[in-house]
Amino acid sequence: METETLALAQEIDFSMWALFARATLTVKLVMLALMIASIWSWGIIIDKLIAYRAARREAARFDQAFWSGEPLDELYETLGPEPKGRAERIFAAGMTEWRRSHREDGALIANAQSRIDRSMDVAIQKEAEALQKGLPVLATVGSTAPFVGLFGTVFGIMNAFIEIAQQQNTSLVVVAPGIAEALLATGLGLMAAIPAVIFYNKLSADSDRILNGYEAFADEFSTILSRQLDS
Repeated sequence: METETLALAQEIDFSMWALFARATLTVKLVMLALMIASIWSWGIIIDKLIAYRAARREAARFDQAFWSGEPLDELYETLGPEPKGRAERIFAAGMTEWRRSHREDGALIANAQSRIDRSMDVAIQKEAEALQKGLPVLATVGSTAPFVGLFGTVFGIMNAFIEIAQQQNTSLVVVAPGIAEALLATGLGLMAAIPAVIFYNKLSADSDRILNGYEAFADEFSTILSRQLDS
């Protein structure tokens, strides 16, 4: 009898697609939600890795141009008031306000320094929002996906017990498919959550480093302008 049960169990298809196809509607919905969350997370991860690498390259390139000795007015004219680079936009925001702070006779309007600083702060905030867009999704997936998978697991195990009660049979052939479906839901939850948590931490740290660089540049640029204001 045991040999026959094992033979029947070996004939059951335990591939991921077969487990998904046999699952109840609730468990299927849970699995689909977790797969969509995983794909969405990887899309954000890849997009941010590319964007952060480009931001670091652009910041290094602009930093070299800024400290090359070229007059700031000429650099501003080269870049224009709305440049494409993130660091360039922060510089342009400060220079635009600097120029607006001059009256027609060449004298500076009062409180020019504070307005320049605020302009650059606003520009940095806009870049921060763009850089960190999508990271809350990773945090949400990382924190909720295991529980969503557990929800599917509970339903899968419950269905396995219902199958046992209906067939009045506790053999491996009856129990194994339901348990396998339940564990698949747990596995999908972890598959979505683990990369989301790892890359959320990495990307958050990368974003903070990039933004710290922007803030350091804004402070240095503000110091340069303040010297001209005091001279």
